[in-house]
Amino acid sequence: MDPRQRPYRSVLYIPGSRDRALDKARTLPVDAIIFDLEDAVAADEKANARETLKAALAAGGYGERVRIVRINGLDTEWGRADAEAVREMDADAVLLPKVGSAADVDALAAITGDMPIWAMMETPQGMLNAAEIAAHPLMAGFVMGTNDLAKDLQTRFRPDRLPLMTSLGLCVLAAKAHGLIIVDGVYNAFKDEAGLAAECEQGRDMGFDGKTLIHPAQVNITNAAYAPSEAEIDLARRQIAAFEETEAQGQGVAVVDGKIVENLHVVTAREILAKAEAISALQAG
Repeated sequence: MDPRQRPYRSVLYIPGSRDRALDKARTLPVDAIIFDLEDAVAADEKANARETLKAALAAGGYGERVRIVRINGLDTEWGRADAEAVREMDADAVLLPKVGSAADVDALAAITGDMPIWAMMETPQGMLNAAEIAAHPLMAGFVMGTNDLAKDLQTRFRPDRLPLMTSLGLCVLAAKAHGLIIVDGVYNAFKDEAGLAAECEQGRDMGFDGKTLIHPAQVNITNAAYAPSEAEIDLARRQIAAFEETEAQGQGVAVVDGKIVENLHVVTAREILAKAEAISALQAG
């Protein structure tokens, strides 16, 4: 599958130390998995978690799900060993926490080689350096760490996330400028389906490719929110057809539902259809 068309609607955190969770992840309808060696693993389990995760990934069974491993920071006692271990794992990418600058990415790349790198964007310094981080040649994706970011910014929780809007916007701009995947932060109240749906809608409308999740119960809502709707697919098809017919007749302007359709709309329409087809392919697999 073309990496640019691959869906990242749902990106679920799974503890790298728990065999049962690692096994269950093979059956969940998520687009990507973050196998966590950092926050989800106790200090005295770090070394065992590396071996547990390595064995699970070697056993396979994760299908088309993108496999991303989050390591501990390189400034911790576990970070370097994590990075060395991930280099030998059957994973698609390594995720570095608390990235503040491109130098942090360089330090990881010196250990993991040409493995694609994702960055946890969760500090004020990271926000100010988002464009520099996104420009790194090995950078493949951003993951918003909204809980840590809110803590450092000393904000209060608001359903509209207004205190985080500048930070979220800076990271979306940087990711889009450099062709990266960007996924939104977690929604903590995993039983609040209405709140999750609203935050997914906000993130989707901002330009996020998907959302990180802390519980399997959040998957279906997130997948639906970040997938093209039937109405969007229908409109995309009609826009393409009208534009192609207008071109064939040598005319310059197509109209659908009383609105002008230009080439830029057709580009978006084709992207919508490609994403819908990619989602169908994943579900069929």
